[in-house]
Amino acid sequence: MIRRVGERGLLVETGELALSHRLDARLRAEPPAGVVEIVPGPETVLVVSEAADLAPLRAHLAGLLAAAEAEPEAAGADGSGEVLVIPVVYDGEDLPRVAAETGLSTDEVIARHTGSDLVVGWLGFAPGFAYLTGLDPRLHLPRLATPRTGVPAGSVAVAGPYSAVYPTASPGGWRLLGRTATTVWDVRADPPTRFRPGLRVRFEAA
Repeated sequence: MIRRVGERGLLVETGELALSHRLDARLRAEPPAGVVEIVPGPETVLVVSEAADLAPLRAHLAGLLAAAEAEPEAAGADGSGEVLVIPVVYDGEDLPRVAAETGLSTDEVIARHTGSDLVVGWLGFAPGFAYLTGLDPRLHLPRLATPRTGVPAGSVAVAGPYSAVYPTASPGGWRLLGRTATTVWDVRADPPTRFRPGLRVRFEAA
């Protein structure tokens, strides 16, 4: 279903993350004329146009959605097959607590965090902050009851079913497992983020 949002937006309801990724990839590969913003989510893709008449865009999106629904799963969720490898020093403040709460050793926590590729689900919370899906279920823990007032940029963390790299210093309540020297957000770069929806990400112990 495609719903109108405000004066110049259309919200495509995909119903699933994989379909959001496939539709987002098609939109970015060949952006429709007049589109100024594309915002994928877990079960939606928001498309914002500079034009007031959204009928042509709605028809175009309907066609893209049908094509994306018929498209088979690719090697990577975004179809590229690319894997972003992020080296991590696992010395995070919460690593011992995560081990204790999961009944694992710290080495086992690290092995489970590095043991499989994750996928960028969507970006939110802060510029360049990517929610990485596919985290090992044994590492699913709630956020801290009291968030920290400051988390350093490059901190690698988990919360619920997600992992993330803090792109900039900010408050946060995720469990800190370690840190990376990899820059994932740079306002001078084009694009400024290393992440995009559907990209596969692999953490490696440094």
